[in-house]
Amino acid sequence: MVQQRVQNRLARITTTPYKPTLWLALIILVCISQLACSRQTPTNVEFGNRNQVLFIANGDEPQSLDPHKSVGSPDYNILSALFEGLTSRDPKTLSIIPAAASQWQISTDRLTYTFSLRKNARWSNGDPVTASDFVNAWHRALTPTTANANAYQLFTLKNAEAFYTGAITNFDEVGVTAIDPLTLKVTLETPREYFLETLDYHNFYPLHRSAINSTPLDNWTRPDELVSNGPFTLSEWQLNRVIEVVKNKYYWDVENVKLNAIQFLPISDQQAEERAFRSGQVHLTNTPTMAIEKMETYRQNDPHLLKSSPLYSSYYYVINSQREPFNKVKVRRALAFAIDRQLLVSKITKGGEQVAKHFVPPLEYQEFADSLKTHTDPLYQPELAQQLLSEAGYPNGVGFPVKTLLFNSQDNHRKIATAIQQMWAKTLNIKVNLAHQEWKVFSAAQNSMDYDISRAGWIADYLDPGNFYETLLSDSGNNDTGWANTHYDNTVKMAQVTSNSREREQLFATAKQILDTEMPVIPLFYPADNNLVRPEVINWYGNKLHRHPYKSVYLNTP
Repeated sequence: MVQQRVQNRLARITTTPYKPTLWLALIILVCISQLACSRQTPTNVEFGNRNQVLFIANGDEPQSLDPHKSVGSPDYNILSALFEGLTSRDPKTLSIIPAAASQWQISTDRLTYTFSLRKNARWSNGDPVTASDFVNAWHRALTPTTANANAYQLFTLKNAEAFYTGAITNFDEVGVTAIDPLTLKVTLETPREYFLETLDYHNFYPLHRSAINSTPLDNWTRPDELVSNGPFTLSEWQLNRVIEVVKNKYYWDVENVKLNAIQFLPISDQQAEERAFRSGQVHLTNTPTMAIEKMETYRQNDPHLLKSSPLYSSYYYVINSQREPFNKVKVRRALAFAIDRQLLVSKITKGGEQVAKHFVPPLEYQEFADSLKTHTDPLYQPELAQQLLSEAGYPNGVGFPVKTLLFNSQDNHRKIATAIQQMWAKTLNIKVNLAHQEWKVFSAAQNSMDYDISRAGWIADYLDPGNFYETLLSDSGNNDTGWANTHYDNTVKMAQVTSNSREREQLFATAKQILDTEMPVIPLFYPADNNLVRPEVINWYGNKLHRHPYKSVYLNTP
């Protein structure tokens, strides 16, 4: 009887617009009633293939679906399905393509951008998307009480930083203006060659102002309240179980959206993630790493399922420089020089990661490959590490306080932390405890600097080294180290505004030298993007930014 109701529900989904389902609960009921699932009960993948429903292992529960309060990949993976900026990216080449804006004009001095919005762009409630929706959203993003960690990314706009710091109070002076309902004028402080790339990031999404204002606190991100302008709209959010988005019937390009829905499953255990893939519960994994022990098995037996690609990304540890003894530069450097990164990537991670020579990775991946030829880690200098720790007042680790290394709850992070814990004990004779937290708690602890040493990672928002350097500016909401250096701030800000490419490179070289000397973060490696993807998933391409526009993805079923 229950099995028949499941089949009836599936039939309704295939003949009517896709609606939120409790298919998981129904399948569980089938299993209970029959003591074991019948062979006729479809797996998630079988169900999805029949109904164009994509199942994704998303790594963790998102911290927020508010574009101005989200901080990590688990958030962005979902936000990019719900919202659309002025521009988007080609799913294969990453080149900039029109999105909410159908076209734009750039002034000869490259300071002014005039965007023409699509006449048929609609919010998920049917309201038209207007230029004012972008103005209001960017106003909110730059309002300090919003607590937007990425607010500094909008400082490219004329007077945006002055408004954020309170130097000016009239937002009309900021470089974004609605000329008319379908025309948006944006004026920059200085020319930025990569400006159009930034508009694809969630910090620049439009927001439906009345939908936000009509609900108390942050309730506007609930399934029955959230209004979005992307190819999908939020239909269900069961904490720690599933987030479901369904096709937005008002989306301007809905005819070319083939998926009816996407189910995001927050599976933080990477062994469980692989089992979910192998058992047909997900079509793909969408975290930059997968279970270390399983990669070689897939390389040998199912190489067509393992998708690996380089990432413009950095994996590192942040150090709370406001806490003793990490306020001493020599202590931070000692910790960095005591880590054998070559051993880390060859014996622990084993996913094609490259030893990090600096915090910021090379932009061109060929430089990664060339660096492998030496098989050395220039930062691994154990004798220097011991000397620095002794000079800092802790000879052979004597008197060094017991501290804690924090990471979010994923098995790979634990393995990396355990290896480094042992390296520090062996080389420096210091004890470091390990602690892990689920993603939301971990992110909050890191943002409030409630940690000693913490795991961190950054996948670039756009293909420019400045995106990494600016995260460590003293006024950056992403600088969770407590470290501030005026010379560094001035150097990076000068690099961001200069139009001379050679001068810019020299300034970034100076910034790199400051980081190498001060070591507010400990570079570990440059990650590779290793994921499992079923062959029926079409138009899902690996790329340097871990970006996968869902509107072009579909399931090719027999």
